[in-house]
Amino acid sequence: MIYSFFRKEEKLLLMRTVNLSSGSRGNCTYIESNLAKVMIDEGLSLMSIEEKLGQIGVSGDEIDAILLTHEHVDHIGGIKYFLKKHRKVKIYIPSYVQHYGIKKVDELPDGQIAWFNTSEFFIKDIKVTAFILPHDSKFCLGYSLQFAGKKVSYATDLGYVSPDTLKELWSSDILFIESNHDETMLMKNPQYPMALKKRILSNNGHLSNVACATALLSLVSTGVRQAVLCHLSEENNSPALAYNTVRDFLCKNGVIEGKHIFIDVAYQHKIGTIFNL
Repeated sequence: MIYSFFRKEEKLLLMRTVNLSSGSRGNCTYIESNLAKVMIDEGLSLMSIEEKLGQIGVSGDEIDAILLTHEHVDHIGGIKYFLKKHRKVKIYIPSYVQHYGIKKVDELPDGQIAWFNTSEFFIKDIKVTAFILPHDSKFCLGYSLQFAGKKVSYATDLGYVSPDTLKELWSSDILFIESNHDETMLMKNPQYPMALKKRILSNNGHLSNVACATALLSLVSTGVRQAVLCHLSEENNSPALAYNTVRDFLCKNGVIEGKHIFIDVAYQHKIGTIFNL
C-alpha cells in the first residue's frame, strides 16, 4: 500500500485515488486533484468514514463533493450525517431524481444538493462524466473523473456491461469495476432464495467475476492498465477467488496480469491501495 501526502500549496498536476470501503456493508471511493477532494458514495457511518479519511491524511471538512451513484443504503446510508456535520460539502445527484420521491434522497439537506442536468460538469478542476448503469434501483450512475490528462472511472452495481458503458470506461488510468460474485457459489448458497439469485444474475443485478473479466478483456486494448475489483460479495465471493478468476480468464485470452494490466482488489473492512497518477 502506497501512502503519499502533499501540502495544499504544491502544484502537483496529479490525481490520487483510493477505495475506502467496498461491499454490501458500505461503499466509498476517494479521488483528489490539485483543487478538488471528491468522494463517490458514502454508505458508511460517520465515525467509520472519518477514521478512513484520516488514514489518508484527509479531514471530512476538506471534502468538496460527493457523487451519488444510486439510492441503495450501502451507497447513501452515511451521507445524511456526513452532510449535517460538514456543511460546505455538496452532493451531486441528477436532476430527474427529484421526481422519483426517493425517501433517502428527499431527507438530504436541499441546500447541499447540487442537481445536475448534463452528463458532463466540473467540480473545481475535475471534469466529471456521468453515465447510466443497469441496476435494480430508481437510478444508477457510473462516473469518470478527469484531470490533467488522467482518468479515473467507477462502475459498480450493474447487471451487464453494455457497449455504451465500455466506451465510457475506455482509456481509464484507474478503473474501479464490480466483480461481485462467483456464479457457482451464488447458485449453491442455501441462504439465498432463488428469487434473490435470479435478481443478482439478471441484467439489472450485479457483475460476476467472469463478466467483469470479459469487460476488462475488451478494455485492455483501449489503454486500461489498472483495474480494481469492487463490491465483492462476502457470501458468494472472496478477494482471492475474484482475483484468480479474472487473472486466469485474461491469461487464457492472451492478456497477462502484471504485464498488460494490473489487477487490485477493494475490501469491505480496510482501505485499498492508494494510487497516485
